[in-house]
Amino acid sequence: MNLGENVSRAEYLPFGRPSFSDREVAAVARVMRSGWVGMGPETIAFEKELAAALTIPHVVMVNSCTSALFLSLLVSGVGPGAEVICPSLTWCSTANAVLYAGATPVFCDVDPETLCADPLDVLARLTPRTKAVVVVHYGGFAMDVSALRTMLPAGVALVEDAAHALGARFADGRPVGSSGHPTCFSFYANKNLSTAEGGAIAVADGALADRLRSLRQHALPLDAWKRYTHPRSLLRSNQLDELGYKMNYTDLQAAIGRVQLARQSEFEAIRLDIAYRYVEGLKEIALPLRLQRDCAHPYHARHLFVVLLPVAEMKLSRDDVVLALRAKNIGAAIHYAPLHPMPLYGGSGKPPSLPVTEQVGESIVTLPISASMTTDDADDVVTAFRAVFQ
Repeated sequence: MNLGENVSRAEYLPFGRPSFSDREVAAVARVMRSGWVGMGPETIAFEKELAAALTIPHVVMVNSCTSALFLSLLVSGVGPGAEVICPSLTWCSTANAVLYAGATPVFCDVDPETLCADPLDVLARLTPRTKAVVVVHYGGFAMDVSALRTMLPAGVALVEDAAHALGARFADGRPVGSSGHPTCFSFYANKNLSTAEGGAIAVADGALADRLRSLRQHALPLDAWKRYTHPRSLLRSNQLDELGYKMNYTDLQAAIGRVQLARQSEFEAIRLDIAYRYVEGLKEIALPLRLQRDCAHPYHARHLFVVLLPVAEMKLSRDDVVLALRAKNIGAAIHYAPLHPMPLYGGSGKPPSLPVTEQVGESIVTLPISASMTTDDADDVVTAFRAVFQ
C-alpha cells in the first residue's frame, strides 16, 4: 500500500524479521524425529557447508556471536591486564567479550563513510598492553582487514566481528570469513542467516579449530556426539586439563541454518532490491541525507540500511524522526548508541574523544530491511520517511 502523508501502515513493519519457509520447518521436524537434537551430525554438516561457502578450512559453531568473540579473544591470548582496541559504534557484545576475558576495551573512532574502524585511529591507540584489535564489519560493509593487518605489530591479534556481514565480500571478491583471522558470525533472529540464536567462528588453523571445539563444551576432549557414536571413547572422555565453557550449538538450530544457507542468494537479491528502492526513493528528500558507502553494491551484505541525517539543518531531532516513523508503524531503529560514554566502560570519567562516532551517534537511523519484506513494504518505508520530512 502507499501511505498518504498522515496515514500509517495497518501492521507494524519490524526492523528485521527472518524469512522461514516450509523447508526450515521440515528440517526441524526431521531432526526432532531422529531423536538427537543436541550438537551432532547436523552441526557437523552445517560447519562443513558454511566453511565451503566462506572458502575457509574450518568453522566452529557456538551458541552466540558473543561467545564466538570471547573464545576468539581467549585463544588469541587475551586476558587480565591486556587491552583490546575496538570501535565504539557497535553493539555492546563486542566490548563485553573483552570484559569477559578480563581485559580492557579501548575504543577507537570510525571512518565517516564506511562506519567501520578508522585504521589510523586504531594505530594511534596502540600501547605495549594492546593484545588484540576487534574490527566490526558494520552494517555489512567489508572493512579492508588485510591492509590493517599489515599496519599492526605482529604480536597484536586481529579478530573480526562479522555479526552483520555474512555474505559480504572484500574488494577483491573474497567472502568475509576467508581472511584466516578468527571471524565471528551471528545467527540471531534478525540476521541475514537466522537460526533464532547461535554463532560461528571461521578459522584457517586446524589446531586452533580443535581447541575452540573443545572450549565450547567444557574443554572436554570428546563431545557428546562422539561419546554416543563411539562407546569406547566414553572411558577416556572425562579428563579435563583446562576450564571450558557451555557454549555449544544444537542440531535443531543447524537444521534451520543449512536451509537458510542454501537460500542466501534468494535473500541477497531481496535485500539488494530493497536497498535500490531506498536509495532512489530518498533522493527526492530535499535535505542532504548521507548513506553508508556502497550500501547498494553487491559486495555489501546489507544487514543494516543506514541513513545519516543532517541534524544541524533539521527542525526535528534524530529521535523525533525515529519516533515519527514508529508512529507510522515503520520499525526504524538506532544502530548504535556509542559505547565509550557509558559507565560500564569507564565513561563516567573522561571518555576518549571520538568525534566521528559522536556525530554519527546523534544522526544515525536504520530503516527496516530483511528478506521477509516485500517491495510494497519498502515503498511504505520511503513514503513514510518523505512524509516525516514534509
